Amino acid sequence: MSVLTPVLSIAGSDCSGGAGIQADLKTMSANGCFAMSVITSVVAENTARVISVLDVDPKIIADQIDAVFEDIRPKAVKIGMLDNPDIMQVVADKLVEYKAENVVIDPVMYAKNGAPLMDPNCIDSLIKIVIPHADVLTPNIPEAECISGLKITDLDGQKAAAKAIQEMGCTSALVKGGHATGDAIDVLYDGERFYEFSAKRINTKNTHGTGCTYSSAIAANLALGHPFHEAIDRAKKYVTMAIEHSLELGNGNGPTNHFWDLYAHGLAGFDANA
Repeated sequence: MSVLTPVLSIAGSDCSGGAGIQADLKTMSANGCFAMSVITSVVAENTARVISVLDVDPKIIADQIDAVFEDIRPKAVKIGMLDNPDIMQVVADKLVEYKAENVVIDPVMYAKNGAPLMDPNCIDSLIKIVIPHADVLTPNIPEAECISGLKITDLDGQKAAAKAIQEMGCTSALVKGGHATGDAIDVLYDGERFYEFSAKRINTKNTHGTGCTYSSAIAANLALGHPFHEAIDRAKKYVTMAIEHSLELGNGNGPTNHFWDLYAHGLAGFDANA
């Protein structure tokens, strides 16, 4: 009898498959986990544009979370798109109710094409309701600027924002450097010291869903029992691989290739009979 480590994504759905729940499920599976989902919003989007968004009723969101936790308790939870304060509150309440562990929150605000996926007026609600539940919060530079109120122009700016955000109540903050120049350097602050995770910058426009992919990979590696900093390092290597082999699909920013390494080399260390 085989057993896979269960991981949950609570996020919006991307019908084009490159971001959101779809990217999360692919990432978790590619990293050797059993992926489960709670859908918070249905987003009609593709690589080029967002057409419309329909939020799921908070009661249905709560019921989905109950259905997962009462039967297959996840070893980690990745949280993505939370479009309004009511959704934020029901998710936060359920995290407390079930004493969720290894909570990775990606504070999704904009699609890759710039379309808003969260009402800008909800930033205060995000800070008060959601951020304190994160074991690690993973904003990109524009998101970190919105949350911290600081302008980020260099690595010191990333550090200042990471510290400011961590002091809002999350266990740690990882400010990603994908929107900067030079190597892609992400800065983590855990309340005591700073850590840097660096990778070469890959020249491609096909980065749809990279934030979802990165945060899901962190959650998957935490669920698998890797130490905290090692889990982030492994996730950084994974998302870099997915970008390096990204897919030339669609008319806009194409998706990353979640399964390239798995297809090429198989799943390292996986025993089908375990």
